[in-house]
Amino acid sequence: MGTAYIVDAVRTAGGRRNGRLSGVHPVDLAATALDALVARTGIDPAAVEDVIMGCVSQGGQQAGQVGRNAVLASKLLPETTPAVTIDRQCGSSQQAIQFAAQAVMSGTQDVVIAAGIESMSRVPMGSTGAFHLKEGLGYYKSPGLEEKYPGILWSQFDGAETIVKKHGFSKDQLDQFALASHHKAIAATQAGAFSGEIVPVGIETADGPATHTVDEGIRFDATIESIAGVKLMMPGGSLTAASASQICDGASAALIVSEAALKRYDLTPLARIHTLTVTAGDPVIMLEEPLFATDRALARAGMTIGDIDLYEVNEAFASVPMAWLKHTGADPERLNVNGGAIALGHPLGASGTKLMATLLYALKARGLKYGLQTMCEGGGVANVTIVEMV
Repeated sequence: MGTAYIVDAVRTAGGRRNGRLSGVHPVDLAATALDALVARTGIDPAAVEDVIMGCVSQGGQQAGQVGRNAVLASKLLPETTPAVTIDRQCGSSQQAIQFAAQAVMSGTQDVVIAAGIESMSRVPMGSTGAFHLKEGLGYYKSPGLEEKYPGILWSQFDGAETIVKKHGFSKDQLDQFALASHHKAIAATQAGAFSGEIVPVGIETADGPATHTVDEGIRFDATIESIAGVKLMMPGGSLTAASASQICDGASAALIVSEAALKRYDLTPLARIHTLTVTAGDPVIMLEEPLFATDRALARAGMTIGDIDLYEVNEAFASVPMAWLKHTGADPERLNVNGGAIALGHPLGASGTKLMATLLYALKARGLKYGLQTMCEGGGVANVTIVEMV
């Protein structure tokens, strides 16, 4: 089996809900990430054999095969470039990386772009299902699902709170984790740690044209008091909007190629894909699956958690990475070293390739070798990708 290499991975800086990126159509935002990746890597645009685009809310401005539309809106990719849009919920673009790697490793393709897009300002989370329900067009829960899971409405909020109770976390621990995410993101931003991965986006503001390059969700004035004072999301719960991921607009992309393509196009890779894993478990608690997916990924790789230099575990809710740390025995100092989605935002379908960009550049900056990325996903699914810097 062949080896899949990541030549580069890029992301836009996150935009807050109705913030600096909300004026950009998601198709054009995705095209910006694609064009930046092509330009930076120097790959012949005609050599790209497929674009795999993750997107969760595929309705409205993200309907009509948003991946293909992003290719057509691109200034560099030719219209002969195929594209497909996939939905594995929050892991959509991490799955895009894994599908791209599988295509390359199988020898069926040599140059594939994995990407993601989500404009949560323009296509709000849950809006696709809510619209159809409102219009009398039905509900996703079928009679068969109801028979197996009677009276259960899938809720990530319930799942996150269940993890809090199961693992015995206090509200103060959750709030402290959230504050640390902001502090790490602040330090990374001020040190220029994101400069290699962020691509600028031209925007219009009240003061005229501008360029968006700084993650808008970071609370530079965050304190434990300001975080602790946010109201609870659920009565009797412990989590708040401050200890959960931020609604975010963003796009991201990664170039995955074979060894033959490296030589043919004179490309220098950042990393190779070491291990690909996806697992599924309890759809009710839903968000705990990264714990068990990591166990399987490490076993398949013949590694221990101590062999991994840095980890990116998506901060959908503070309880998820906290439970992951407790379960794996991982070193907290290696986790989300530049902050996570609590500070930087979670643009759903774009988060997979976004986290990969951050992981690769954090490894590169520190001269480290192995990185692990995992995401909790709707339906109780989780992806784990292990990379090795080259």
